[in-house]
Amino acid sequence: MNDQAAVLALTEATQDEWYKTAALIVEAGGATALLEGRAGTLDEDQREAAERLASRVTPESLDRAEALIRSVQAQGIHLVTVLDEAYPLNLHQIYNRPPFLFIRGQLLSSDSRSVAVVGTRKPSEAGLDQARTLAGRLASEKITVLSGLALGIDTAAHEAALDAGGRTIAVLGHGIRVPLYPPANAPLASRIASHSALVSQFWPDAPPTRSSFPMRNVVMSGMALGTVVIEATSTSGAKMQARLALDHGKRVFLLESLVMHQEWAQRYSQRPGAVVVRRVEDVLDVLTAAAKPTQQLKFAM
Repeated sequence: MNDQAAVLALTEATQDEWYKTAALIVEAGGATALLEGRAGTLDEDQREAAERLASRVTPESLDRAEALIRSVQAQGIHLVTVLDEAYPLNLHQIYNRPPFLFIRGQLLSSDSRSVAVVGTRKPSEAGLDQARTLAGRLASEKITVLSGLALGIDTAAHEAALDAGGRTIAVLGHGIRVPLYPPANAPLASRIASHSALVSQFWPDAPPTRSSFPMRNVVMSGMALGTVVIEATSTSGAKMQARLALDHGKRVFLLESLVMHQEWAQRYSQRPGAVVVRRVEDVLDVLTAAAKPTQQLKFAM
């Protein structure tokens, strides 16, 4: 049995949050082991959950999963599951990791040294300048820039990283085979896929929804060492990502100008893991300290 197909079939059969299935698969020692009842390391509650989940997987669902894998491969799309060595290291360490990713382009092991740069879709000129400066400097230091391919700050960060000759990964809020949202960034998406990667945690043909964009912030935070918030209101997805990053035990860099003008940023700045920065160099200083051999991959708190 194909373990990747088994992961997809188990995910399709999931009636709860997908991350719980991902955790169960890992604890079981593999998707095939879970389906065949060979998950000897599970406790009683986990075993019962595994049995319920496995009972909903049919030969037809496994066939559909294998057909989907062949279909995306024919289109140059890669599937990486939570069981695969190529699954992003930083993402593997968070509790709510997705069971799989579909990827157009290529992920590298060096992408574990990455920072998310996020912010509003309607930034000021100063905010755009800050995003470009930061992303360009990060890229020149061989740090991969993550963002969500939205208009505004995301677009500026992706473009600056590419212009600096660095890597940038776009985390999508929809399936990897549907028309890109926003459509205006389709040329940028093609450029990113050619030089780095587009990543999606959704079924390949899943359309964008109101809930899918907040969900992609989990992956963006999880793949990064930390998140820099340039400009964001209290209702922004960037604020949500800051909260997720802190929950994940990551660093959150808040620009001083943001903290001065947004009450939520003032509150977040007091939380463990948050750092208020004035300049790009402040971010790089923390990254440099975290990269010392005596430090763990995640930032020291």
